[in-house]
Amino acid sequence: MNGLLVLDKPAGCTSHDVVAIVRRATGEKSIGHLGTLDPMATGVLPLLLGKYTRLAQFFGQAEKHYEGHIRFGFATNTFDAEGDPVGEARPLTKSLDELRELAMVFHGEMDQVPPVFSAKKINGVPAHKLARAGAEVPVKAARITIHHFELRSLEGDTAAFTMEVSAGGYVRSVAHELGQMAGCGAHLATLRRTRAGVFSLAGAVTVEQLKQAASPIEIEAMLPHPRTLLPEMPSVTVDEQLAGRLRNGMQVNLPEFSQAPLVKVFTSPTEMLAIARRVAGTLMQPMIVMG
Repeated sequence: MNGLLVLDKPAGCTSHDVVAIVRRATGEKSIGHLGTLDPMATGVLPLLLGKYTRLAQFFGQAEKHYEGHIRFGFATNTFDAEGDPVGEARPLTKSLDELRELAMVFHGEMDQVPPVFSAKKINGVPAHKLARAGAEVPVKAARITIHHFELRSLEGDTAAFTMEVSAGGYVRSVAHELGQMAGCGAHLATLRRTRAGVFSLAGAVTVEQLKQAASPIEIEAMLPHPRTLLPEMPSVTVDEQLAGRLRNGMQVNLPEFSQAPLVKVFTSPTEMLAIARRVAGTLMQPMIVMG
């Protein structure tokens, strides 16, 4: 099965667990997810199926939108509710307005140190595996952009928030740093991804819907139309002669796309053949070929 599935990930399972669920439901072995979600997190998790896994490189920089809760009073070693408390527990003494003033620093470009318990790889090994083994985890700061961060309400020691952040940004790190600034520690209590790039909860499929599908055909009907993927690239349908040239890695002339740096090439309304890049004028070279 080839395509992209937008799943509403449930809490309590890893992104790898979700891949296994989708494999069983679809019978497709080649599956990759776009952007890891921690086990406690829920929400939008796009997965590429079959030949479409070759498109992963074009989705890497998608912004993520979140909503969730930050609990103040103590920090944890994982920066979220699944970790062990660290340091002394202290009561929150800041008001919502005071916390909002502190949170203003989390806006725009900044260097962020990821949690040691994360999927970020250190010499090919996920950081969380090194941390659980008691090894030193030399995490390095990464440049990210927080486009929006708002504390919407405060009930007791828990603040509700929304956030829009670039790829590679960790909401857990923001919660942890805000707790340090507030003088009492904090951790991420809940997290739900509401959007990843162009994909939102409105178009997401639940695990239960996936399991209840009677056939692969029903699951295929849940997938977004191939031409709606990567909307920044125009689509073109080519004849068999041009398709043959592209399959052989040869350049083709597409005069209607003289200004487009990348083009999605189809051989039918739904059959994607390749992603081609403009090399000069109207000449396009295939970057990847789906077959």
